[in-house]
This record gives sequence, structure tokens and C-alpha cells, in this order.
Amino acid sequence: MTDNTTELDFGTTAQKATDAEKLPVVLLALDQGRYDMARSLDELRALADANGMDAVAKVVQKRATPEAATLLGEGKVAEARLVCQNVNAAAAIFDGELTGSQIRNLSAALQVEVLDRTMLILEIFRARATTNEGKLQTELATLRYQLPRLQGLGEALSRQGGGGGGGGGGARRGAGETKLELDRRHLHHRIEHLEGRLKELEKRRGETRRARQKNNVPVVALVGYTNVGKSSLLNALCGEQIFEADMLFATLDPTARKLVLPSGLQIILVDTVGFVSRLPHHLVEAFKSTLEEAAFADVIVKVADAGDAQAAEQLAVTDEVLGSLDCADIPQLVVYNKCDTANTMAFDPDILLTSAKTGYGLPALLAKLDEVLNHRVRTIEIVLPYDKLALADILRSRGSVAAEEYREDGVFYRATVKIDDLHLFEAFLV
Repeated sequence: MTDNTTELDFGTTAQKATDAEKLPVVLLALDQGRYDMARSLDELRALADANGMDAVAKVVQKRATPEAATLLGEGKVAEARLVCQNVNAAAAIFDGELTGSQIRNLSAALQVEVLDRTMLILEIFRARATTNEGKLQTELATLRYQLPRLQGLGEALSRQGGGGGGGGGGARRGAGETKLELDRRHLHHRIEHLEGRLKELEKRRGETRRARQKNNVPVVALVGYTNVGKSSLLNALCGEQIFEADMLFATLDPTARKLVLPSGLQIILVDTVGFVSRLPHHLVEAFKSTLEEAAFADVIVKVADAGDAQAAEQLAVTDEVLGSLDCADIPQLVVYNKCDTANTMAFDPDILLTSAKTGYGLPALLAKLDEVLNHRVRTIEIVLPYDKLALADILRSRGSVAAEEYREDGVFYRATVKIDDLHLFEAFLV
């Protein structure tokens, strides 16, 4: 593979993945001791798997100072090239972010397509996004990622077309530089256009939130690491099927479902996009409007994987992202899901353990939500005169009826109503 074929083409590998069962890839990493490298590579392997790739080898170098051109040292790059050749790798994936020139240099040295961690996540997002907003957010994140990397690619184009003899200044300047400026201008225009469209969609989302607030319907957001079972929990609680799979980023677009708690309080349960460690800034920014479902929630349920030894780290990543959205004042519950797995760790008995698969712990979770939201409802006993039975519709649609008895002077109800509706029934309390 030569320099001029190396581009920031996020679709190339994803397209190849549709043509074969699994693409063999090699994982590359520079270990500077800043984080748990084994954990990070396991996550990168899972990301590759979610994108139709099979990580058949890895090349890791421990080095305090990265090589400017390739991050890895010259000897380690040569080693990585041999590994790629031996396993017939279709691509190499670097566990971190690369500049445009580093992508070009590594691809030329390894003779395979090179992606970095963010590019891989963007590919997954682009393949999984189903709603118009999800697609726009993914494209915006991709373009924001590409923009600062055009320079490195532009230099390759400049060498390819620059310095022609006998021409004017434009020819000496190089066709690559001209194309670089055109590409940069195109990206800026497209980014502005996408930002405008997303602001319109965000405005509509805000109107939906205001409608919920007007109806006083509490919102509970499920947040957490990717693949901890948030979608499975939503399906188990609401009885409605949304897509779920044992893979990273199975859900990208927020999904909202109605749920009636044991008290009779109706809530909106929202499933949100999952997080990963070192979630790229471009994605946090692009998906901020989606993640703000958590910021506007009445309760946040932080979900972790009970069978994962790194559950505490998962929750730390979740807290980090929530912190960037100013969610500190919102009541939060911690739920350890997948407690049916064989390697579940021991937990404090007061901690909420659930299994979306078996249903274990779901009643306790619903009861806890009722407890947190109990200030929103009140249980009352009333007798509605027969000419006021239209109010019974409010009891059923906005609350719940536990007992009903026809009497001479009207109909007796024991019911749970929202605090905001209480004034409608005060005259009929018994």
C-alpha cells in the first residue's frame, strides 16, 4: 500500500466486513503506563468484534516517549509488519488516537489499512445508527475527527502533485495544498450544516421534554457502560422488544418506553447510548443531545455488569461522562445487572442486583424507584358522586385504582394519584 492510497476513509473496512465472515486484524498499542493496557486491549478486541473483525494478534510496545512519526519505535513497527504479513491481516488497529500523518506513515510501513480506536468506534456508530439524528450525530463526529487530520494527508497529496517545472506559482505550490484547502472548506461547510440540523432536532427534543414536564411524567434514564444490559433491562421491565445483543454499542439511539410502577405512578424509561473508557471527545460532543436525556431525567439508573471484575471502573467511566453533563443533583441508583452469570462477584446485600434474563431483582428495582419518586404520588380514599364519575378517568389514566365499590351516594375508590392532581379530589376525600 502506497502513501497516496492511505486516506481517512471510515467506510473501507466496514464495507469489507460485509463481504467476509470475520476480517483478521492486528491490534497495536503503545504502553506508557497511563492506564490498564490489558483491559484496554480486551475492550479494543471487543470493539473489533462488534465491527465484524477478528483480532488475531497484538503488538504492544512499552515506551515512555512515543516516536513522533509512528508512535511505535522503528524496530517494533518492523515487527508489526511481519506479524501483519504472517496472519494475512486486512487491517491494523491502534489503541489510541493517531494524527493524519501517523496513519499514513504506519499504513505505508505495515502495508495494510490502519485505523485508530476512535475511527473504529465511529465505524461501529455509523453502521448501527438507525434514526436520522443518530446518523447526523455520527457524521458530525466523523467530520470533526477528520478535520485536524487533513494536514497530514494533504502533505502526501502535495508531494504527489507539487513542484511541476515551467508552471506558475500555483504549480509550484502543489495540487495537494489546493485540494487540502478545498477539503477543509468542504468539511467546515458540512459541519456547520449538520450542527444546524441537529439544533433543530434538539429543539424538537426539548419540546418533547417540556410536554413530559407539563404532564408531570417522571423520566428515568438507564445509563452505563456499553453491553451491560441496559436494553435487556428496558425490555424486561416494559415488556416491549427493542434491539438487544451481546455486543458493544448495540444501542445508539435513545429509546423511551412507558412503565407503570407498583404504586401506579406512570414513568418514562429511557435507554441511552453506552459508554466506553476514553470515550472520544468528538463522540461525547456529537451525542450530547442524546446523552442529555440523562441530564433532564428525574432519576438516573447507573447500570454495571455484575459479572465483570471491572464493574467499578465501568461505573467510574459512567460518572465521568455524567459529570460532564452536570447531572450531580439528580437522584441516582446503582444497579448491578447480569447477576445470573457464573462469575458474579460478591456484593453488599443492600446493593440492587438484577438479571434481565431471569427477572431476579426487578421487583426490588421497581420498589426502589417508587421510593425515590414517592413525593410525586399520594394514596387516597374518595367517594365520587355519580355525576362526577368523569374524574374516575383521571384516576385510571394518570394514576392507579386499587379498590372500587359502588355505594348509594357514589363510587368509592382507593387509588394512587399524582400530587399535581390531588386538588381535583380533595372535595371527595373520606
